Amino acid sequence: MDWTDDGIILSSRRYGETSAIVSILTCEHGRHSGLVRGGDSRRLRPILQTGNIVRCIWRGRLHESLGSFTLELKHATAGILLNDSVLLAGMSSACALINVLVPERENYSRVFSSLVTLLIEIESDISWLKEYVHWEVQLLRELGFGLSLNRCAVTGETDDLIWVSPRTGRAVSRRPGLPYSKQLLSLPKFLIRQSEASSKDLLLGLYLTGYFLNKAAVSSGCILPAARIRLIDTFSRMNTTYCADGNI
Repeated sequence: MDWTDDGIILSSRRYGETSAIVSILTCEHGRHSGLVRGGDSRRLRPILQTGNIVRCIWRGRLHESLGSFTLELKHATAGILLNDSVLLAGMSSACALINVLVPERENYSRVFSSLVTLLIEIESDISWLKEYVHWEVQLLRELGFGLSLNRCAVTGETDDLIWVSPRTGRAVSRRPGLPYSKQLLSLPKFLIRQSEASSKDLLLGLYLTGYFLNKAAVSSGCILPAARIRLIDTFSRMNTTYCADGNI
């Protein structure tokens, strides 16, 4: 059996003398792994870089088998971002999260579409990291860990929302949350309304989504990928504004 689809390279590792096993997020067939014969060759190695968008043909004797990929490069994302460490860290983190958290061979077409959009943002938009945090919120929703940030979990109010409950993922406004502020997670304004985001806001957003991504990882019996940690480390080194409470 075989199928043809568009996909995004999530990871690649050498297999045997000349081949590679590649993990690809496809549009209609979910996260899928397969063998690329000659994948370690000079011709194919550049195609198998994380973040590249490809046209792929998968062939296998049975649906459950590993199968093999034939790939055609559609867009070389990795090459475009190669010389910018922060952009490269963002792209690597997004792909690594999907590779770890998204179940294999289940249709996640919305995750595929959102990742394509995010990669375009990373390539072309100076405010891409704000969109990246929004993307992680959307990924959490697709994984069943959706955050409820539009009204207070205690009062139902929609104003002065500044915290999130680490237990429920629901927003908490200032007045009822004040006695428990040390146990609550900070909610940056850009996640609930259109606003500018400082370096501190972005780091707070990454900490918030990272907390719930870690919960999703634990529930799946895995850990967050190192690429997600490197994103925060790389961004922090490039900026002088840090969270005052030292959580990041």
